[in-house]
Amino acid sequence: MTGNRIIAKSSPYITAAGYQRLEAELRDRWARRAEVVKALAAAAAEGDRSENAEYIYRKKELAGIDRRIRYLQKRLPSLTVVRESPAGERIFFGATVTLRHADGRIDQHRIVGADETDAAKSWISVDSPLAQALLRKTVGDTVELALERGTDRLTVTAVYYEAA
Repeated sequence: MTGNRIIAKSSPYITAAGYQRLEAELRDRWARRAEVVKALAAAAAEGDRSENAEYIYRKKELAGIDRRIRYLQKRLPSLTVVRESPAGERIFFGATVTLRHADGRIDQHRIVGADETDAAKSWISVDSPLAQALLRKTVGDTVELALERGTDRLTVTAVYYEAA
């Protein structure tokens, strides 16, 4: 719980490629941390730290890097890598789904782990309301999704899985 918000625990599932990206990010963060520590030491050697902008900036940068490293070190061991894609047209984790909206618009989403979501690629979390509504559906099925502006009817027009 953060403040008055309750943070829901996300599903532990991740694709193999997503897991590799997080491992690479952790390695990169450690490398970046070493650079920032050197720069911080150099800035600290310049004297009065209370008015040293470089020192203050590097301290904040280091805190952000350390936060992300702690998160990744805790999250990676708790993840379950999903390596097998199911066969067929039923929607499960890892599926790329093409949907037709009631107004005729067509869009496509890939259902991935919470740590892999990417709006630019239309990758949605398996925990999202849309993904939850789509799970176990198949081509031709229709789902209704409650939105702020009303309800949207979505029809599944295609389902496929990327090769692992």
